[in-house]
Amino acid sequence: MDLDPEGIFRDDSDEDDDNVQEREANKDMVVYLVDASPKMFTPATTKADEKQETHFRTIVNCITQSLKTQIIGRSYDEVAICFFNTKEKKNLQDLAGVYVYNVGDRDPLDRPTAKLIKDFSCIEDSFMSSIGSRYGITAGSRENTLYNALWVAQALLRKGSVKTVSKRILIFTNEDDPFGAITGAIKTDMIRTTIQRAKDAQDLGLSIELLPLSRPDEEFNMSLFYADLIGLDGDEITEYLPSAGEKLEDMTDQLRKRMMKKRRVKTLSFAITNDVCIEVNTYALTRPTTPGTITWLDSVSNIPLKTERSFICNDTGALLQDPQMRFQMYNDTVVKFSVRELSEVKRVSSHHLRLLGFKPLDCLKDYHNLRPSTFIYPSDEHIFGSTRVFVALHSSMLRLGRFALAFYGNPTRPQLVALVAQEEVTSSTGQVEPPGMHMIYLPYSDDIRYPEEVHVTSDDAPRATDEQIKKASNLLKRIDLKKFSVCQFANPALQRHYGILEALALGEDEMPDIKDETLPDEQGLARPGVVKAIDEFKASVYGENNDQEEAEAAAAKASRGDTSKKRKAITDAASLKSAAYDWAELADNGKLKDMTVVELKSYLTAHDLPVSGKKEALISRILTHLGK
Repeated sequence: MDLDPEGIFRDDSDEDDDNVQEREANKDMVVYLVDASPKMFTPATTKADEKQETHFRTIVNCITQSLKTQIIGRSYDEVAICFFNTKEKKNLQDLAGVYVYNVGDRDPLDRPTAKLIKDFSCIEDSFMSSIGSRYGITAGSRENTLYNALWVAQALLRKGSVKTVSKRILIFTNEDDPFGAITGAIKTDMIRTTIQRAKDAQDLGLSIELLPLSRPDEEFNMSLFYADLIGLDGDEITEYLPSAGEKLEDMTDQLRKRMMKKRRVKTLSFAITNDVCIEVNTYALTRPTTPGTITWLDSVSNIPLKTERSFICNDTGALLQDPQMRFQMYNDTVVKFSVRELSEVKRVSSHHLRLLGFKPLDCLKDYHNLRPSTFIYPSDEHIFGSTRVFVALHSSMLRLGRFALAFYGNPTRPQLVALVAQEEVTSSTGQVEPPGMHMIYLPYSDDIRYPEEVHVTSDDAPRATDEQIKKASNLLKRIDLKKFSVCQFANPALQRHYGILEALALGEDEMPDIKDETLPDEQGLARPGVVKAIDEFKASVYGENNDQEEAEAAAAKASRGDTSKKRKAITDAASLKSAAYDWAELADNGKLKDMTVVELKSYLTAHDLPVSGKKEALISRILTHLGK
């Protein structure tokens, strides 16, 4: 039996399980509930255009763009698209007026695919013929399609735990009073049962959001029904409509980027001492945006490939589920380890995070922060009293000006981290920065380099004059970006990368237009005040005649370039003409004197030799070059 001697200390950690846990904790499940009543197919504006976009088309574009962005930014999220107020019905509960849209073998609630996006973007062309539209809640009928839609959406979101998964229902409609066609006790009963259905869903941890669309002739009135459905009162009702409009715009015009949700990434056990252990949640802060990892696909079925490892008995050839023993050669002796013993040998700490001690804050340098930090916050979910211990530790570190040194990681990636306490920051509008600790990943000793320092004297380094400093300050004030943030600019290389992937996946002939926001603002730099500040700065540093000198230098460089091009052309022509003769044979037979001066000069020019002198001098120069 092969006991795998070389791989005894290979990676057997639960790192893959941790990655799965992080993905699950960041998963978002969304059901798009789209109203398909005839009012949704009315023009969205009053402009007399030839092709007016309907509310339904607006919502289809909005969801399509959101799905495209979701594949890039949150690829593990799952979505379902559900229409209500439809003629046809398609749902597991067989409820009237509700149609769950799906494509192929995809589950109704699953990760978005290219086929789903491609087919859904064109659904308006065939919607009336294949699905149909109708008024779902009408007088004389007891059918309540909105109630049915909430029921179907709740059933679609039944998988997954609300502790690790965010579940949302998004309702798109331009009808602010879905029960307006009926009156009396029937209407009151329908409103009560629908609101109760929404509250039951919210009690199960489902979030219900409304994205209303106002018709050209009237504004959407939240107070008629939907304020009670989603649980709004007072000023929240008046503030909701503008915020919902901004959210709808954001869904339509989203940036292609990896989204880091403000949800916990992982739960860690934090050992303060051997007897005291608390529970903390970790949150990802700023992270660099990079292209997604490469996924290998089967060349025939296009299904993602999964790597599996199997152990085979060397004696019998039987497939082993899991090796029971490992061994390591030591002094020609086979030392056997069980899987459990090997796990204990590799264990560095029994907890994810263990406190080692404290140091003054001035011991922590800027260059120690090699990668983005992680924010940690206490949790009493499984270990009661964790918040109290954490607060005591946090306040003591702030008061004494200390940071905590701790061990973090698993057997394959042990690492020291610094826990730096952050004090709460508040303003008149509320909390700006929460209290907690930043976990800074410290470098290993060989990660720190000590570059050679170049010491220069004051005479070697040029110094700017007061006039130059003044002009530079004026220039910076002129071109200063107000409220600058790196988040305002997209990475053009990443946007192009995602654009190419989108075009390939959807089978589009043209790639989406990518705007490079990092290019200089030519219009802004051409303002008279900015141009004047630039000219004054250049004049103070380089002199008044700098532009003229630059122009003369550019002209001289161009002239030299033209001369070199002409010389190269002459040399190439001479080389071509010289190659037509066998000069060694001509020299041996004494026939060089029979050749013309022009032919002799072609050889000399091709080999970069002087061409001056009489014919005898040219022949002598050629013979010398040939070694004759």
